[in-house]
Amino acid sequence: MTTTTLERKSPSELKAGQKAPEFKMLSDGGKWVSLSDFRGKKVVLYFYPKDNTPGCTRESCAFRDGLAEIKRRGAVVLGVSIDSVASHKSFREKYRFNFPLLSDSSKEVVLAYRVWKEKSLYGRKYMGLERATFIIDEEGQIAKIFPKVQVDGHFEEVLAAL
Repeated sequence: MTTTTLERKSPSELKAGQKAPEFKMLSDGGKWVSLSDFRGKKVVLYFYPKDNTPGCTRESCAFRDGLAEIKRRGAVVLGVSIDSVASHKSFREKYRFNFPLLSDSSKEVVLAYRVWKEKSLYGRKYMGLERATFIIDEEGQIAKIFPKVQVDGHFEEVLAAL
């Protein structure tokens, strides 16, 4: 997929009520997944920094454990990071995730959703993926954005927004 097929918006422009940027990414199962595949359903699109790290594992496990309730509310869950398909496959198998993990190794989607940000660790600045969740409605519009997600309690926030 080329960057020209993605909508590029500045952070202040991505707001609830706007059309969500379209995407096409490979899943941990090696299949192409697009946002348009889920038209007619709500999508919980969560971005996380890295497979097999403590916070990302807790967040993903919360979505795994609560997936039945999310489905009852007419939604699906998609996890996204810049890790490889192979890394996602291993992560998914290890924790038995019951939803797809999508690989954005090109960073096109994290840039389109404006979650690729400057971060700081021990005073060192670097670019990285900021943990964020987007709820996208049945028509492909952004219904809710959770920026700078704190893992504890996040699943409950998402559920309340559905």
